[in-house]
Amino acid sequence: MAGITASKELTRKKNIENITVIEEFNEEVSSDEKYGSSSAMKILAAIPCYNEEIAIGSVVLKAKNFVDTIIVVDDGSSDDTALIAKEAGATVISHTKNGGKGGAIKTALKYASEHEFDALVLLDGDGQHNPSDIPSLLEPLTENSADMVIGYRSLGQMPFYRRIGRIVLDKVTGAKSIVTDSQCGFRVLNRRTIEALLKKIKTNGFSIESEMLMKAHELGLRIEEREIFCKYGDFDTSTENPVKHGFAVLGSIIQMIVERRPLTYIGIPGLGLILIGFFFGLQLMQLYNQSGYFSLPLTMLSGFFLILGTFGVFMGILLNVISRLTERDKNILEDLHQILNRT
Repeated sequence: MAGITASKELTRKKNIENITVIEEFNEEVSSDEKYGSSSAMKILAAIPCYNEEIAIGSVVLKAKNFVDTIIVVDDGSSDDTALIAKEAGATVISHTKNGGKGGAIKTALKYASEHEFDALVLLDGDGQHNPSDIPSLLEPLTENSADMVIGYRSLGQMPFYRRIGRIVLDKVTGAKSIVTDSQCGFRVLNRRTIEALLKKIKTNGFSIESEMLMKAHELGLRIEEREIFCKYGDFDTSTENPVKHGFAVLGSIIQMIVERRPLTYIGIPGLGLILIGFFFGLQLMQLYNQSGYFSLPLTMLSGFFLILGTFGVFMGILLNVISRLTERDKNILEDLHQILNRT
């Protein structure tokens, strides 16, 4: 126990030493180098974190060169993430328990909206994203050519298992036609996008990146990409097994897609199953007419597909009605809220 405590204290001291070194370097950076062409914008960087004490200090200090304000959303960390982030100069918003990356990003969106920031930069706290890429991501916003800019990682930068995961998730979301890398958490949003997504985002999990992209696309927001550098393998800062994480994200994305379009993803497959049931039924009738033999296996197959398909069609219709009513009620409540705010 004493050994663990000593190890944690050593880690904390090393982080504080790193903070001191980087602060001395940052003092030498001029304001033009910090902000570049985006100095007229009021920029917030938000870093969702869970047990990232190893890297968070350096991420905050490097990002300070390119933004006006930094918040770290500490999502129920059990280590010194919040303490080190504060020592590095970030405003820390702490969740009492771990609710997922989506919940942390919702907090960031709300903070950006309430404090009327012109742009929100989202990046991870594990040190994989390079804050020096922030000006490149902000450029389309300053030129008013995009509402959201997403960083994309070249496949050559990524470990093999991450490449496979990215390709699968991009295909499942259908995002390949919109952007090159739908799962990258390094992105910037203008005020219009902040306000729009704050009303639309629902998920609390790691599928937040996909939901943000799909919602932005549905709302007709302009989306651009910029290539970024991503660092892997220097030290293990991951808080979850990557394979487990990948399947969790995949499951969340499938659930989200089905909830959005139940007729497409439940009703239409149900019709397909009904057709298969009819096919086996016709085979059964043809066999009976030709030989007088009544096949029990064909009967069971036909009945199984007909029942399952009928259930799918009715579930698709029912969920579609519920989804539309829920969306309508949500829009009514939002309109009422806006009317009350005006009065």
